[in-house]
Amino acid sequence: MQNQQTSQLTQGALMAAVFTVLLAISVYVPLLNVVTTLFLAVPIAWYSAKYPWQASALFSVVCLILSAIVGGLLALPIALIHIPLGLVIGLSIYHKKSKLFMFMASGIVLLLSVMLQYMASIWLFGINVIEEMMTAMEASFKQTSVLMDQVGASTVEFDKMANQLTLTFETLLPALLVLSVFISVWLLLLILLPVLKRLGIEVPKFPPFRDMKLPKSVLWYYLIVLLVSLLSDLQPGTMPYMIFMNASVVLQFLLFLQGVSFYHFYIKQEGWPKWVAVLVTILAFPLQSFTSIVGIVDLGFDIRGWVKRAHDFKGK
Repeated sequence: MQNQQTSQLTQGALMAAVFTVLLAISVYVPLLNVVTTLFLAVPIAWYSAKYPWQASALFSVVCLILSAIVGGLLALPIALIHIPLGLVIGLSIYHKKSKLFMFMASGIVLLLSVMLQYMASIWLFGINVIEEMMTAMEASFKQTSVLMDQVGASTVEFDKMANQLTLTFETLLPALLVLSVFISVWLLLLILLPVLKRLGIEVPKFPPFRDMKLPKSVLWYYLIVLLVSLLSDLQPGTMPYMIFMNASVVLQFLLFLQGVSFYHFYIKQEGWPKWVAVLVTILAFPLQSFTSIVGIVDLGFDIRGWVKRAHDFKGK
């Protein structure tokens, strides 16, 4: 028991030192900080994967205090993103949760961290990042309009387009934030989990992307949102309009992923080389609408089962 506690303290001190060095580089060393920031969650995740939540939570608090000492206010926003993220990843591994659970929990924690920091920046410093971003966008459009007017070009259509683009961005900001957070978590897991594996941690695996199958309820949610949007006179700028537009974007993205997953499934069934899957995935983005329709059909009619039965029959 004594040896275990000694080992726990020693490993905790070592990981805290590694975290502090990575954080210091992330705050004070330009260019190199782009790389070190990606690995900031590794010491937290490594320790949390080996010890229960009580010890892991205490270790996280120590790392947060070290962040304030080493980097002050500059370091705290970075630490408050990567410490909770590493804690969730590590505890998911410790409790042998699936990679899907880890992904969803990490995404939710990162989203909460971002939102809390956004609200804290307003309350404590009076800085509204979103308002400043919108103001900068409008100023950029206005400057472009002035330049077009100076060279004698008509600005009527451009001003309409700029206003529409600003309104659309402002409306879809919640959906864009959610999607960007979960995409960031997915990319971070692609980086962090192999590193943890090299450090002796047994990490879970995602099932192959070609086997991804969304719940059929997603299709029903999308149909409800689509029908409400078509049958209701939702006015731009209102809360119902914002809710249904954001729901539509998120659901369309999920159906797009379902369509790309079907492409990978079909390519695997046909035995085509991997470069075909890469090429098809790239082409799916400009063909986003068609790919989403494929996802809807796959989800609603289980065309994978038909493809598999046809392939098995052809094999006979």
